[in-house]
Amino acid sequence: MPCVVFVMIDGLRPDAVTPEHSPNLLALCRRGAHTFTGSSVAPSVTLPCHMSIFHSVPPSRHGVTDNQWSPMARPLPGLIEMANNAGKRCAFVYNWEPLRNVSQPGSLYLSNFRDTAYTADGDDWVGAAAADLLAGDAPDFIFVYFGTVDTAGHAFGWMSPEYLSQAARVDALLGGVVAALPAEAVVLVHADHGGHERTHGTDSPEDMTIPWVIAGPGIRQDHTLASPVSLLDTAPTAARLLGLTPHPQWEGRCVDEIFA
Repeated sequence: MPCVVFVMIDGLRPDAVTPEHSPNLLALCRRGAHTFTGSSVAPSVTLPCHMSIFHSVPPSRHGVTDNQWSPMARPLPGLIEMANNAGKRCAFVYNWEPLRNVSQPGSLYLSNFRDTAYTADGDDWVGAAAADLLAGDAPDFIFVYFGTVDTAGHAFGWMSPEYLSQAARVDALLGGVVAALPAEAVVLVHADHGGHERTHGTDSPEDMTIPWVIAGPGIRQDHTLASPVSLLDTAPTAARLLGLTPHPQWEGRCVDEIFA
């Protein structure tokens, strides 16, 4: 099975993905399949979004509705638990500490965290650490989280010059991660939500619409997805790439259209 690398660019709006600011992400679009009309979940807030991404259920099911984590009243395993139970090695490289709760203790092979999401250069070490990990004995699944684009949105406003400059900085870091990928790796890149003015969390299109891009062996090239894609579809899609059967209570679907 291929190594699966899931890169999250927190708060990246699709209209920020331009040749000027996101050449590496656009190159992945040409190498693979993509949509710029993917859907977040309501509320479009970081921790609820990530709980939905990794557990393939909406916030109304997992119960996390803001950035304060609470245990599920009706627990179900997420992607990391399913992968770990199948003997897969999973790693997280991230710089926003509440994400520790999207997987259960004992499920990760490696966890690399620094509290740097609130500084302009805070994603630089994330990109370097992810590239180093890929250059060695890469785990089966790697989650790479870049947090500073969202930080710039809150500080300066979504689509402001400062926000777009930070998006360009993170896109360059994405290029370094892609350059370090093993030949057999599949890389999935998307955002958790967008934003408007200096905030997000509403059901407005600016907050709810995300880019979703995947590339690698066996993935259709230069293909724009016709079927709708949601955050709930990431875990079932990654599960198929890892050779796993999705949990029966997951509500998303594998995006079969991506496969060549």
